[in-house]
Amino acid sequence: MMVRPPGSQKWGYIRIITGTIFGGILGFYVMHRLETDYKEKMNERLRNYEAELMRKKQERLNEYDESSKF
Repeated sequence: MMVRPPGSQKWGYIRIITGTIFGGILGFYVMHRLETDYKEKMNERLRNYEAELMRKKQERLNEYDESSKF
């Protein structure tokens, strides 16, 4: 068994702690970006869906108005 100097072990702990903190920050940032991009994509799909519903409703109203003229 090799005995390491105390300073070497201390730097090892510092590297592990620093890596854990930066890894957590990076992971949080990536997940935040994915979530916001996903929410924006879903909001765009919802706007398109609502626009399509309004267009179909308007078409039905126009057909009703045209058929009631006769």
